[in-house]
Amino acid sequence: MNFIFPQNYNFKNKLLGIIDYSTIFLNLIWDLFILILISFINSLNIKIFLFFIFCFPLFLFSFSGFNGESIIYVITYVLKFLIKPKLYLFEKNFTIH
Repeated sequence: MNFIFPQNYNFKNKLLGIIDYSTIFLNLIWDLFILILISFINSLNIKIFLFFIFCFPLFLFSFSGFNGESIIYVITYVLKFLIKPKLYLFEKNFTIH
């Protein structure tokens, strides 16, 4: 059986076909950063609460995605917009003759 893929087909390597490897590494780095920050807190309940508050939203966005875009690309697009915002307004002049 031969499979024919179009030339413009973008084949992305994903873990179990769900999440990009670059997104997994970003999640792991963020989780380790949060673990290091909350390691100074004594209460286990507060540690668990803070870990879920700071890590779970990124984890959800990693799985759901933004229309198939990797979360790393979305973060770079948002940062580029925040650094140099551009707003394009187009005005159409309708004249009736």
